Amino acid sequence: MRERTLERVRKLLAKAERTDNEHERATFMAAASALMAKHGIDSLPPAGTRQIPGDRIVTLPAPWAREKARLVSLVAQAVRCRPLLIGQGDGGQRVHVFGFAADLERADLLATSLLLQMASGLARVHPPADVAGVRAYRRSWLLGFTDEVYRLLCAAESRAAEAGTGAALVLADRRAEVERAVADRYPRVRMSVPRTSGTGYRHGVAAGRRADLGRTGMSSACAGELT
Repeated sequence: MRERTLERVRKLLAKAERTDNEHERATFMAAASALMAKHGIDSLPPAGTRQIPGDRIVTLPAPWAREKARLVSLVAQAVRCRPLLIGQGDGGQRVHVFGFAADLERADLLATSLLLQMASGLARVHPPADVAGVRAYRRSWLLGFTDEVYRLLCAAESRAAEAGTGAALVLADRRAEVERAVADRYPRVRMSVPRTSGTGYRHGVAAGRRADLGRTGMSSACAGELT
């Protein structure tokens, strides 16, 4: 990401972090996510320009390793990368992410921020007194948070793509290139859908809606553990 754009995102995030007003926070969040989505479109090469997708493996440690991996996967998918859950290894759940450099960078930045925000949000969660299974409640909260963040990111990406002149054809070509890279590495891919058994999903969705979608600073391992 260009340094000037990154600095603008940092300033928006700093404002979001300083305010206790949820409406102001949501406004700064929306601006940061929109700016990152626009950068993704502005970074597209001219039609017909050939680039080669890259890839990286991210390892998410316990606790809540599978839920962290799902967040990383959906964030990557929202910003036009192709994630695959490849199971346990290196001390955690692994996600193999394929994509072009600018999109991998955006996925990296966003996933780091959202892992931290999800951990912070979960630490503040107090399950209702009538909840039978606290762990199930917390897990469903994590799934709700992730699904709402994914929805918001996809909406921002869609708006940016619609505003970009001639972006649709280039995006389709790049998507095909990424899928070919995945197929070369993993000829057989099995789809799976997580099950939700707790009652915290709705509260997780609400927390995801308030998430700041542009905070920066991810390492290739993990940005912190959920408690």
